[in-house]
Amino acid sequence: MKTADLIDDHADKMQLVHLPFRKFGQKAFIGGKIETVKCFEDNTVMRKLLQSPGEGRILVVDGGASTRVAILGDKMAGWAIDNGWQGLIINGAIRDSVEVDAMDIAVFALGTSPVRSAKEDWSHAKRAVTFGGVQFESGEYVYADADGVLYSSVNLI
Repeated sequence: MKTADLIDDHADKMQLVHLPFRKFGQKAFIGGKIETVKCFEDNTVMRKLLQSPGEGRILVVDGGASTRVAILGDKMAGWAIDNGWQGLIINGAIRDSVEVDAMDIAVFALGTSPVRSAKEDWSHAKRAVTFGGVQFESGEYVYADADGVLYSSVNLI
């Protein structure tokens, strides 16, 4: 499956998430149901979610577009893999990018930073988040590969 083919076949049911994402990880494509998290330079709730069963979902994280502080690293990416998450779409930064890039996951982020996130529990899960011109709702769908990230309210694969 490719995002280019999906948008060609279902343009009326999809939205492009218009951000300059960088792709990390060995999975070429991810697609499926999403769970949302809103956080800014604090990954507390995100950590809890990634330590729980992912059931093939994709975590969509609104990190407030911060590239000053990383909200995902190799340890958390490992939890995501171990717990059955397909990948993450992050409106923010990651760290340990070389290690994450070698893992069996797909992570889309705005960039990298070596700075660790706060642990103050400022974040919120299962709320609508908006970035890249798209409002994401938990339970809806996202599809992503090296060409881009697409959002849909319906399952297209």
